[in-house]
Parts: sequence; structure tokens; C-alpha cells
Amino acid sequence: MKYNIEQIYQLYLQASGISTDTRKIKEKSIFFALKGENFDGNKFAKDALNEGAKYAVIDDISVANDDNRFILVENVLQTLQDLAAYHRQKLHIPIIGITGTNGKTTTKELVNAVLSTQYRVVATQGNLNNHIGVPLTLLEIDHKHTQIAIVEMGANHIGEIAFLCQIAQPTHGLITNIGTAHLEGFGSQNGIIETKKALYEAVKHVDGTLFVNADDDLLLQLAGNAKQLTYGKQGVVKGICNEKKMYMTFRLPEFNKTISTQLTGAYNFPNAMAAVAVGLHFGIDIEDIVYALISYKPTNSRSQVEEIHGHTIIVDAYNANPSSMKEAILNMSKLKSEHKILILGSMKELGTESRKEHEKIIKLIEQQDFEQVYLLGKEYGQTTNPKILSSDSFEEMVTAIQKNIPSNSTILLKGSRSMKMERFLEIL
Repeated sequence: MKYNIEQIYQLYLQASGISTDTRKIKEKSIFFALKGENFDGNKFAKDALNEGAKYAVIDDISVANDDNRFILVENVLQTLQDLAAYHRQKLHIPIIGITGTNGKTTTKELVNAVLSTQYRVVATQGNLNNHIGVPLTLLEIDHKHTQIAIVEMGANHIGEIAFLCQIAQPTHGLITNIGTAHLEGFGSQNGIIETKKALYEAVKHVDGTLFVNADDDLLLQLAGNAKQLTYGKQGVVKGICNEKKMYMTFRLPEFNKTISTQLTGAYNFPNAMAAVAVGLHFGIDIEDIVYALISYKPTNSRSQVEEIHGHTIIVDAYNANPSSMKEAILNMSKLKSEHKILILGSMKELGTESRKEHEKIIKLIEQQDFEQVYLLGKEYGQTTNPKILSSDSFEEMVTAIQKNIPSNSTILLKGSRSMKMERFLEIL
């Protein structure tokens, strides 16, 4: 028998939550048999029930049998999204949407740390920020206990943020920045701008509040005269960043507070200031805000600092695009260190602009004073600069690094996720 969303919602209210992976089935949850390029969840629906799921949502009629625990629908993914949107309409809490080219996950984590000092918060886990992750985040919200939700939204093609906003219906919005990334899916910078600004438009539509980086002219322009709280070196919530320290340190002059974080890179200053602004907006005491930001420790190769065999290694290897790569290189150039080394991987998903963007990075590197530079990936091409080794061979690069890098070096590891730059940690 086929079910409508209201019927599925009633089953959801009685279940323990949602599962999509038979290896991680929650007891008495509803399993959604999602499909991917290389798998079909329908084939595992029976396994999910055997592992403890209460129901299994499927869209392959051949899987269904007389077992009334199978819920047959037209499209499992569409049903998951519709269920999340239906659940969202039942919620009467602030929902903060966060998107941007760089820093959205770190900003989400900092905002979560600050708000959690006073509120019961549900936030996107990791970077589950797409057409599947956003619905799953919303369906984690317990309408009886959750007081605020933070929903991270990612996009790699035009119109995706607008679609996610239709599901999440944010009451507050924060765009970290709009840089160059995923050009393959957007076609141009204008495509990225149009896609990201959909978050602002969704919040404006419900007369909600935007959190806007006042140091970013584009974001100020896109926000217009909407209800907003500005932050940054300028704006209502002001901070002053010390750009020469390994760990990002900044001062809040209005409160006479200096905050030394466990994040590396001055490029994290706007991310931390966003968390301060959100915290103040929701009435968090400044002492709690300071404590939350000082206590937050980054993970998953995002702005981490590792001390290994005398080397200081900045691990910012979760992802890379032209704007984040530029910021990381410039930040590295300002640090005080006797031996400054770059080990960089290619930036993926740049389409026809890839070669030009990688050439820009090489030019930027040549304008700085780095002792050695290692570029992994064919996208960088060849260079005659004696300080730069460019190669598509991981093994060649490992040999050169082991042979040439001096003791007590400060090293930046950065590249797109598929480059797996964290492999170099073992070598170092």
C-alpha cells in the first residue's frame, strides 16, 4: 500500500529517527532506501528491518511483500525531502541557515559551540549540507526539546540553495563569503552569487534576521536594507584581529576581551566574529561566548595545527578552491618562521577555468618568500622556478620532501578533498 506524507509523518513521530545506512541502523527507526550512482537502497531494505528498523521506505515494488513494514512511495529521496519540509512546518523555533564558499562548516561549529552554552541546539553533523543532508538534519530536530537549529547548506550547481531553503525555511541567514569554487557546476561567478544569495532572499521573505560581514562589500550589497546584524572589523559587532600569530587571536574592544582560539589562520576571523554576533543576538553572555570560542578545537583537517617531529604543520586539507587557497597562502606568508614550506594539492571542479586559476596560485606563491614549495597535481603544470617542485606523482613528491625539508619547518598542507593531502602527515 502507498502512503501519503501525513501518514508517514505519523509513523515518523512514533519512530526513533531516520536511518539511511544499514551499517548504522537505529533501533525502531525508519529506513529510507536511497539510491546512489553505485548502490540501490531498495536492495538493503529487508536487511534494515532485520537490523532493527521499524519501517523501510522503498520505491521498488518488487521489494515489497506482505510485510506491512514496507512503505511504498513514488520516489524515496523526494519523500525524505517532503517529510523534512512537512516536519519543518510544525516547528516554531529559530532556524539559522549558513552557506558560503569558504568557512561554512567552521562557522557552523563555532555558532553551535556558542549557542549550546545556553540553548538546546541541533546542528548539521559534519558537512551533511546537501539535498540529503539538509532533510536529515531537520528530521533530527525534536520539536519538544530543541530550541534552535543550525542548518548548513552547500551547493555545487545553480539553484541548489533556493531548493534547500524551500525545505528548511530559515528564519535567520548567514553567508560566510562568496568566492570562486565549483565553477564546473555554476558556469561563472555570477552563477555562484545568484545561488548563494537565495539564502538572504528566503530570510527576507519571512522578515527574519541576516548576519552580515560588514567587511564584505558584496554581502552588504546583497543584504540591502533587510533586518540585519553586521560584524567584522567594521559593523555593529567589531573585532580586531592579530594576523601574525599561529593561532587566530582577536580582540573585542567593546567588551575589553581578547580571544585566543585553537584555530589557525586570520581567515578564520570572520567565522569567529559571526559566532560572536549570533551569540549576542540570541542573548548569550559575553563570558560564555569567549569560553566557547576558546574551547572549540577544530577537527577533520580544518584549520588544525599539528606538531610532528619538530615541524609545525597547518592542516587545512579538507578542501580547497581559489579563494580559500589564496587566503591560506597569504596567511602563511605573514607567520614568523625560519623555514616556511608549502605542500599544496590541486583544486578540483573548476571546469574550463582550472588552468588559469592554478596559474594564479603559482604567481601568488612567487610573490611571497617561501623556502620550498611542492605542488601535487597535473593542474599546476610545470614551472621553471627552482623553489617550486610541481609533479603529478605522489611518490616523487614524497622522495623530495624527505630529502629536502629542513628541521623545525612550518608547513602548510592544503588541497581539494580528492587529493588526500593528509597523507603527507605520515611522511612528515
